[in-house]
Amino acid sequence: MKCFSRYLPYLFRPPSTILSSSCHTEADIISTVEFNSTGELLATGDKGGRVVVFQREQESKNQPHRRGEYNVYSTFQSHEPEFDYLKSLEIEEKINKIRWLPQQNAAYFLLSTNDKTVKLWKISERDKRPEGYNLKDEDGRIRDPSTITTLRVPVLRPMDLMVEATPRRVFANAHTYHINSISVNSDYETYMSTDDLRINLWNLEITNRSFNIVDIKPANMEELTEVITAAEFHPHQCNTFVYSSSKGSIRLCDMRAAALCDNHSKFFEEPEDPSNRSFFSEIISSISDVKFSHSGRYLMTRDYLTVKVWDLNMESKPIETYQVHDYLRSKLCSLYENDCIFDKFECVWNGSDSVIMTGSYNNFFRMFDRNTKRDVTLEASRENSKPRAILKPRKVCVGGKRRKDEISVDSLDFSKKILHTTWHPSENIIAVAATNNLYIFQDKVN
Repeated sequence: MKCFSRYLPYLFRPPSTILSSSCHTEADIISTVEFNSTGELLATGDKGGRVVVFQREQESKNQPHRRGEYNVYSTFQSHEPEFDYLKSLEIEEKINKIRWLPQQNAAYFLLSTNDKTVKLWKISERDKRPEGYNLKDEDGRIRDPSTITTLRVPVLRPMDLMVEATPRRVFANAHTYHINSISVNSDYETYMSTDDLRINLWNLEITNRSFNIVDIKPANMEELTEVITAAEFHPHQCNTFVYSSSKGSIRLCDMRAAALCDNHSKFFEEPEDPSNRSFFSEIISSISDVKFSHSGRYLMTRDYLTVKVWDLNMESKPIETYQVHDYLRSKLCSLYENDCIFDKFECVWNGSDSVIMTGSYNNFFRMFDRNTKRDVTLEASRENSKPRAILKPRKVCVGGKRRKDEISVDSLDFSKKILHTTWHPSENIIAVAATNNLYIFQDKVN
């Protein structure tokens, strides 16, 4: 079988499944994954409210191939299950999104959110401890002042490196509905949090007040026809953001125009082909993710069957459309019955915006090269992903005679799905979350 460099100019190999266990609980399922702005750190959140941060291995002369490997740096409980007594609703601890803030000093900062509350976490290192207090003994107990006869000057003593995660801000009580996305602004002073009907703008220093910048809630909830599914700030223009809807449309808003962005600046929507209209049309057209390109010129959206690339200067139709798993079009009825049709897949750009990646079922994930128009299907699984082994392309057989290296569409496992992926900001390293396993694939090291 030909190796995958024939299809794409990138060849990834898995060092290992970093997070994995043979038997897992619901709390172990990874719900978000995100590189920081340098790619040196990688954070994952799970349904149990935990955040695990991985740090990239430093390069050594003896083992240059270990440069791309990531090891656990810090683990902490970000959110706990809560109960809303006014509404008699249980608030899950599941981490919906993680977003890193640019590093300003020796410490790292990230935002994590569950359905209702956003938290700002500081992750810092400590390798010294103070000793020689006057009013406390070495165990921290308060000393009797009458026993103190001399004054000591406290000193710092070396200690084993300790990584601490401390919550610096808690942004709560601003969302009636479930938060589905957060996005840090390019001014690095504000961020927005988005739920089904509203988008709020926060200052990172102020926790008791936010500004509502989008509100699509109708006066009569029976007239509700669409909800907000995702939102993101422009990477360079702090006044511009987009949000997507369950009807398959994208709205670009400019905060300079009005305090409440009820009227959008641009509206992106592809007209539906009447010949393809079906019972499932509205469900599969719902956008599950929207991402600006690093350049800020393009938008990428993911619906159930396709990934689309939009030029910000052309609202009428996407400039590129990629079929992710079109072979599932005949399976929509069964996918509706088992609720898989409501799965929300994410999509990501590579560092140069030339390749896009998104997930699928059976632990498959897809890559599309925008320049050569070639695509490849790869599989993240413990069975065929030995450390340092080259990934081989997978193919799905729709009908007719199946080849030896193909898998039948009827054999796909819909319980194994890759919803969350992320790409290193400057190198060909990707992280793929498959249920409770985290796979990291890197460009082949010669």
